[in-house]
Amino acid sequence: MPLLLRYPGQLAGALIALVAATVATLAIPMGVRVMLDDGFSADNASSVDDAFLLLMILAVAMGVASATRYFFVTRLGERVTADLRTGVFGNLLMLSPQFFETVRTGEILSRLTADTTLVRVVLTSSLSVALRNTFLFLGAAVMAALTAPDLSAMVLLAVPLIVLPLIGFGRLVRGLSRASQDRLADTGAFASEALQAIKVVQSFNHEGHDRQRYRGVVERAYVAARKHVTARAFMTAIIITLAFASIVGVLWMGARAVIAGDMTGGTLSQFVIYAVICATSLAALSEVWGEFQMAAGAAERLSELLFARSEIAVRAQPVALPVPPRGEVRFEGVDFRYPLRPEASALDRFSLDVAPGETVALVGPSGAGKSTVFQLLLRFYDPQAGRVCVDGVDLKDADPDDFRRRIAFVPQETVVFGTSVRENIAYGRPDASEADIRAAAEAAHAHEFISQMPDGYDTLLGERGVTLSGGQRQRLVIARALLRDAPILLLDEATSALDSESEALVQDALERLMAGRTVLVIAHRLATVTKADRIIVMDKGGIVAQGTHASLVQEGGLYGRLAKLQFDVDRLPDAADMTTPETEETAAIAAAGHKAG
Repeated sequence: MPLLLRYPGQLAGALIALVAATVATLAIPMGVRVMLDDGFSADNASSVDDAFLLLMILAVAMGVASATRYFFVTRLGERVTADLRTGVFGNLLMLSPQFFETVRTGEILSRLTADTTLVRVVLTSSLSVALRNTFLFLGAAVMAALTAPDLSAMVLLAVPLIVLPLIGFGRLVRGLSRASQDRLADTGAFASEALQAIKVVQSFNHEGHDRQRYRGVVERAYVAARKHVTARAFMTAIIITLAFASIVGVLWMGARAVIAGDMTGGTLSQFVIYAVICATSLAALSEVWGEFQMAAGAAERLSELLFARSEIAVRAQPVALPVPPRGEVRFEGVDFRYPLRPEASALDRFSLDVAPGETVALVGPSGAGKSTVFQLLLRFYDPQAGRVCVDGVDLKDADPDDFRRRIAFVPQETVVFGTSVRENIAYGRPDASEADIRAAAEAAHAHEFISQMPDGYDTLLGERGVTLSGGQRQRLVIARALLRDAPILLLDEATSALDSESEALVQDALERLMAGRTVLVIAHRLATVTKADRIIVMDKGGIVAQGTHASLVQEGGLYGRLAKLQFDVDRLPDAADMTTPETEETAAIAAAGHKAG
């Protein structure tokens, strides 16, 4: 309703056309009565002509008014549906990642598509039918009462028998419709998940298993839809039966009144036409009521997305960050547990100061809390205790848009969108000039392969950049970060899965990107962070050691063990180091395989 009320002009146009069409329709039975009572005689031939001329004028007026009503209502429905889609998607973009950990992406997409489509059908078609039949029912009921008060009073006795089942079954249909839409969303969620991982599905020969699982999900959706359809069918049958049965009964009594001379045949015909209009309107409303209940179920699901609020609260009057930006980062006694894993501490009394322009590497085993540092610095979550500050301002007090503009993020799993190369590079600066985009691509060693594409920077990339190699995607993401030109760089090391040539190009691009910036890098391969100003060794959510590569190796401890493990594994032992014939043979075979590789 709030969305509909945004467009009072279109609502007024639809209402005026609706009233005109209703008046024209309700005037037709009056012409029929005049024709039957006064027109069938040679003396009143001119009256018959006048009556039929009036009926023709009414028919034309009814057609024009109905077309106008359809135009306004349908256009209004399309407009409101577009606003609804935009509003839901816009609100989704504002929600924190925590929301998407509990709601599957496929289900959200189902709500954006299937549910909004259902609402659109109701607003553009069913709403028009509902308004028309509501006005016709009310108008015909009034005219029937004026035409034959006694017969109308008897019809009123049947109204509760019609309305009460309509309300009762309507509530049942609404609940069943919600369940049907939920099961339909399950099918979309499962299909989306399987298709996004199609290579994994096929490589593990999982097609047959997933096909069976999807059949089961679809079958559950069918069962839910069948229950909903069955309830609607019962509701329609009851309403139509009661409505027309009441007409037949009243018509019988009216016929007896005509025989007794208490009523003319024309009056009875006029009343019967009004009664038929009432009955058909009620029957149409009963069907439309079921569709409205379906739309209500869809609207509930959409409302959950439209009115969902982010767990990350933004102050009404946020604190402004200092200008120019310094690139200072500070964690002060931070405690954090992920909402879905409250029993495990991701960070425990974690404190870290990163000076402007300093390069700090975070190393440690899986689950040490390295990625959590990035998540909190981008304020995807808020810590349960302690503070996270950028340029001296607590992130809880700042506007997220403000401090995120000061951060560029290069993830390990590259994110490339299915738009053009230009739009991908300019993702963080949509207003960047062509020269700036090209300069960023050249600095990231991406210009060469981009220029070889069919349409250069206008080339459209496939979904998630599937047309690019891993190294090309990484260089494109680095170009995006270069163009962003943010004082703080978060780098989740992205070279571990690349071949030697691509790694060399990406590493050179990263060094250019890191120059003059505050850099936090998550290091999976220690060989890439030996030049860091400071290395932070993390374990179980805390800092266990820090220093330079050389000092930490000399100190031993966790970093020393990690360094020894990585560097020793990277150097294959010579056969001369072995002491037994068996190990000599094993070493020779391994050396030959290593050389061939």
